[in-house]
Amino acid sequence: MDSKGFSITSGKGFHMTFANGFTVSVQFGPGNYCDNYHDRISPENAVRAGEEGSNTAECAVWSPTGDLIPHFDGESVSNRSTPAQVLDLLNWAAAQIRPQTSQS
Repeated sequence: MDSKGFSITSGKGFHMTFANGFTVSVQFGPGNYCDNYHDRISPENAVRAGEEGSNTAECAVWSPTGDLIPHFDGESVSNRSTPAQVLDLLNWAAAQIRPQTSQS
């Protein structure tokens, strides 16, 4: 099954998968490492966070093999990334070379 380029994740953010197979997660809802971190996790607060937004987001990136990449000073999840940092991460992920798979 092919991965879709965009997907919404529990109403709290999105995933973006590039042609090279790398996926970036951008989350800014209750409980994520962002401005909405301390909000109680609930469907209502997720909707509110989506409508009101956040100045920061929690990010992560996966390789095409599904490995979580420790991209943030050795951590696998960012803490309160700015829009400019999210853009840098998206550009970095899009520029990666798909790992070659060995064929037997």
